[in-house]
Parts: sequence; C-alpha cells; structure tokens
Amino acid sequence: MSHNWGPYFIVPTNSLKVYSGKVQLREEINEGLLARELESLGIPGPVTRISNPWYYRKKGSETWIKIGESDLKEENFPVLWDTTGLENGVYEVLGLMHVFIKKNGSERAIARQSIAEVTVAN
Repeated sequence: MSHNWGPYFIVPTNSLKVYSGKVQLREEINEGLLARELESLGIPGPVTRISNPWYYRKKGSETWIKIGESDLKEENFPVLWDTTGLENGVYEVLGLMHVFIKKNGSERAIARQSIAEVTVAN
C-alpha cells in the first residue's frame, strides 16, 4: 500500500505555470504519511535528513539538467531557478525528494518525484 507523502510542488504558488526570470521552487512533504509509508515498507526509524534536488528539461527532451538542491525542510526545500537564459517554451521541472532513514546502524533511503509542466516566457 502506498501513502502519498509527497513531494507536492507549490512553486511559487500552486496555480502559477508561466515563469519569467528568477523563480523560487519549493515543495511540501506530509510527514504523517511519510511515517506510514516507512512503516509499510518495513524501514521505520528516525529520519536523519531529507534532501530535494531540482532538475529541468525542455519538454520532449530526455536529459534533465540540475537546478540545485535543498535540505531546508522548514522552508519547503527552496531553490532559485533563473530562467532568463532559457529559450521560451514548455519545460518540465522535477523535484526528486530523498528521505534518509537510520536503521540498525545503517542508512537507507527512499525517494519520490514530482514533475510539473511549466512555460518559460522571458
């Protein structure tokens, strides 16, 4: 059974899909559902850290380009994306949230992705 703990793309608001210039990317996480997911996977234990790298690609491209990475959970994993050098058009933005868990002296990790389609119009 899967528990959708996130990540949830909230950048800069849930409804903004046209980006121009510098945009702060952010994502939320539901820690209650995360705990249930870890339990159902058989890897409960203290979460030692959460990291969220961000990537983008032109729609139809196969290669992701890294924007940055954040572990600032209290600020919703912010990363600044400067779109001014990009060609106008449709892009995909990927947040790939990693959750690291300490269990029996070793570290394990799970990850989930959030992909949003956005338009760059500089």
